[in-house]
Amino acid sequence: MTFTLFLILIIIVALLLILIIMVQNPKGGGLSSSFGGGGTQSLGGVQNTTNFLDKSTWTLSIVLLALILLSNFAAPKKRTAEQGSEIKNTIENRETPATPVDSKTNTSLQDSVK
Repeated sequence: MTFTLFLILIIIVALLLILIIMVQNPKGGGLSSSFGGGGTQSLGGVQNTTNFLDKSTWTLSIVLLALILLSNFAAPKKRTAEQGSEIKNTIENRETPATPVDSKTNTSLQDSVK
Protein backbone atom coordinates (compact mmCIF):
# COMPACT_ATOMS: atom_id res chain seq x y z
CA MET A 1 0.00 0.00 0.00
CA THR A 2 2.69 2.50 0.95
CA PHE A 3 4.85 1.49 -2.00
CA THR A 4 1.96 2.27 -4.36
CA LEU A 5 1.54 5.64 -2.69
CA PHE A 6 5.24 6.37 -3.18
CA LEU A 7 4.99 5.42 -6.85
CA ILE A 8 2.03 7.72 -7.40
CA LEU A 9 3.83 10.61 -5.67
CA ILE A 10 6.99 9.97 -7.70
CA ILE A 11 5.04 10.10 -10.95
CA ILE A 12 3.26 13.33 -9.95
CA VAL A 13 6.49 15.04 -8.88
CA ALA A 14 8.27 13.88 -12.04
CA LEU A 15 5.51 15.28 -14.25
CA LEU A 16 5.57 18.59 -12.37
CA LEU A 17 9.34 18.73 -12.73
CA ILE A 18 9.08 18.14 -16.47
CA LEU A 19 6.48 20.89 -16.74
CA ILE A 20 8.56 23.39 -14.73
CA ILE A 21 11.68 22.66 -16.77
CA MET A 22 9.82 23.09 -20.06
CA VAL A 23 8.47 26.50 -18.96
CA GLN A 24 11.90 27.94 -18.15
CA ASN A 25 13.85 30.06 -20.58
CA PRO A 26 17.27 28.74 -21.53
CA LYS A 27 20.04 30.68 -19.77
CA GLY A 28 23.15 29.42 -21.48
CA GLY A 29 22.26 30.65 -24.92
CA GLY A 30 22.72 27.21 -26.40
CA LEU A 31 21.53 26.71 -29.94
CA SER A 32 19.43 29.90 -30.11
CA SER A 33 22.39 32.19 -29.45
CA SER A 34 24.34 30.77 -32.36
CA PHE A 35 21.55 31.82 -34.73
CA GLY A 36 21.35 35.40 -33.46
CA GLY A 37 18.52 34.96 -30.98
CA GLY A 38 20.64 35.50 -27.87
CA GLY A 39 19.73 39.18 -27.41
CA THR A 40 15.98 38.61 -27.29
CA GLN A 41 16.13 36.68 -24.03
CA SER A 42 17.50 39.60 -22.05
CA LEU A 43 14.84 42.05 -23.25
CA GLY A 44 11.83 40.91 -21.37
CA GLY A 45 11.73 38.41 -18.46
CA VAL A 46 10.78 39.04 -14.92
CA GLN A 47 13.44 38.24 -12.34
CA ASN A 48 10.91 37.01 -9.77
CA THR A 49 9.48 34.47 -12.18
CA THR A 50 12.95 33.19 -12.97
CA ASN A 51 13.78 32.88 -9.26
CA PHE A 52 10.52 31.04 -8.59
CA LEU A 53 11.14 28.61 -11.43
CA ASP A 54 14.71 27.99 -10.27
CA LYS A 55 13.67 27.36 -6.68
CA SER A 56 10.77 25.14 -7.68
CA THR A 57 13.04 23.10 -9.97
CA TRP A 58 15.53 22.50 -7.17
CA THR A 59 12.78 21.77 -4.65
CA LEU A 60 11.00 19.29 -6.91
CA SER A 61 14.24 17.55 -7.80
CA ILE A 62 15.17 17.14 -4.12
CA VAL A 63 11.66 15.88 -3.31
CA LEU A 64 11.87 13.42 -6.20
CA LEU A 65 15.22 12.10 -4.99
CA ALA A 66 13.93 11.75 -1.42
CA LEU A 67 10.80 9.91 -2.58
CA ILE A 68 12.85 7.49 -4.65
CA LEU A 69 15.15 6.75 -1.72
CA LEU A 70 12.26 6.34 0.72
CA SER A 71 10.36 4.07 -1.66
CA ASN A 72 13.25 1.62 -1.42
CA PHE A 73 12.35 0.98 2.22
CA ALA A 74 8.65 0.57 1.43
CA ALA A 75 9.22 -1.89 -1.42
CA PRO A 76 7.82 -5.37 -0.77
CA LYS A 77 10.54 -7.90 -0.12
CA LYS A 78 10.45 -11.69 -0.05
CA ARG A 79 11.22 -13.27 3.25
CA THR A 80 14.44 -15.24 3.33
CA ALA A 81 13.16 -17.55 6.08
CA GLU A 82 10.43 -18.86 3.80
CA GLN A 83 12.91 -19.40 1.00
CA GLY A 84 15.27 -21.21 3.33
CA SER A 85 12.53 -23.52 4.59
CA GLU A 86 11.45 -24.33 1.02
CA ILE A 87 15.00 -25.30 0.12
CA LYS A 88 15.34 -27.33 3.31
CA ASN A 89 12.08 -29.19 2.61
CA THR A 90 13.20 -29.93 -0.93
CA ILE A 91 16.51 -31.33 0.27
CA GLU A 92 14.89 -33.44 2.99
CA ASN A 93 12.21 -34.84 0.66
CA ARG A 94 14.64 -35.65 -2.09
CA GLU A 95 15.04 -39.31 -2.94
CA THR A 96 18.57 -40.50 -3.39
CA PRO A 97 18.86 -42.75 -6.42
CA ALA A 98 20.39 -46.14 -5.77
CA THR A 99 23.36 -46.69 -8.04
CA PRO A 100 24.32 -50.29 -8.65
CA VAL A 101 27.98 -51.08 -8.22
CA ASP A 102 29.51 -52.97 -11.09
CA SER A 103 32.20 -55.33 -9.96
CA LYS A 104 34.05 -55.17 -13.30
CA THR A 105 34.26 -51.38 -13.20
CA ASN A 106 35.38 -51.44 -9.59
CA THR A 107 38.27 -53.83 -10.25
CA SER A 108 39.42 -52.00 -13.34
CA LEU A 109 39.63 -48.76 -11.34
CA GLN A 110 41.66 -50.49 -8.67
CA ASP A 111 44.04 -51.93 -11.26
CA SER A 112 44.61 -48.51 -12.84
CA VAL A 113 45.45 -46.98 -9.47
CA LYS A 114 48.16 -49.58 -8.77
